[in-house]
Amino acid sequence: MPCVPTGASPPPAQTKAFLMFLSALSRPHLVQAGRQIAPGLALSIMVAMAAQFMSDHYGVPVMLMAILLGIAFQFLSENERTAQGIAFAARTLLRVGVALLGLRVSVEMVRDIGPVFVGVIIAGVAVTILASVAIAGLFGKDRAFGFLTGGSVAICGASAAMAIASILPERENSERDLAFTVISVTVFSTVAMILYPILASPLGLGMRDTGLFLGGTIHDVAQVVGAGYSVSDETGDLATVVKLIRVTLLAPTVLIGALILRRHAPATGKRPPLMPAFVVAFLILALLNSAHIVPQALLDPASSLSRAALVTAVAAVGMKTSLAKLADVGGTAIAMLAVQTVFLALFILAGIALV
Repeated sequence: MPCVPTGASPPPAQTKAFLMFLSALSRPHLVQAGRQIAPGLALSIMVAMAAQFMSDHYGVPVMLMAILLGIAFQFLSENERTAQGIAFAARTLLRVGVALLGLRVSVEMVRDIGPVFVGVIIAGVAVTILASVAIAGLFGKDRAFGFLTGGSVAICGASAAMAIASILPERENSERDLAFTVISVTVFSTVAMILYPILASPLGLGMRDTGLFLGGTIHDVAQVVGAGYSVSDETGDLATVVKLIRVTLLAPTVLIGALILRRHAPATGKRPPLMPAFVVAFLILALLNSAHIVPQALLDPASSLSRAALVTAVAAVGMKTSLAKLADVGGTAIAMLAVQTVFLALFILAGIALV
């Protein structure tokens, strides 16, 4: 018997659609999947919240705190009750966070900076990544490690490392290398945040050139903001825009990397997707933002959600990382990151001098 009283009109189409949606959510396999990931996901969120609290109150970089706190709870990733949720946070929330970064970029940034220096930024990112892949063997590392660290230095620190790691083929030490990169690049970024503004004056950089330098070289967005506004509001605004142009380059970098990896993947092995879905989402959101279709009231919440998702993903990566294995990476990897950081700084300084 239908549940509509006699003489009553049938429910409208919107009501039917909503009831179908609720019915889909109540299907046993979805409920079971939710129960499996809930404990680990909740723990990852709690670690991320603790990291954010420490960052807000003590000034510690939130990404660094998230992964260090996560490492302390590494044993939870081996527990069958929490393992799936932690893996979900490390993988799926990462993609959500990176995709939402698209709402922070737009084509108007190119106009504000000027096409010539935008070309310098693009060249700096490309050359840094290519050089990193080329010199990886000199430091006893493979090309995948060079791509991972080079991309994190050249583009946007921990966020880039997480995105690039998602397309790299599975290796024995994949999670260890990712955790090492996130920690190291955040430390280098924090040092640069303190050191680079001090060096700006001896290098003869004015307010505008300082903004170009800070935005073009420091790894993480938060440290760029801290360094830029410690000089002046003008420098901070310009540095942030330059940095977001580098963030924009994450999507084409991941796409090109996926195409190359797909070409060289074994015929019988798992091939990377031609175009990762989160990259497509990033590009679509960037286009919508450039066309001013997204309401301003949604931009700030989306930015906060992106950051929360990325911090939670980094915390989950830490929870999947063994500290003992992390020590096996070696001092040569730190030296490699130092070389990459200095190389990018010198390249951007040369570009500023030329333009």
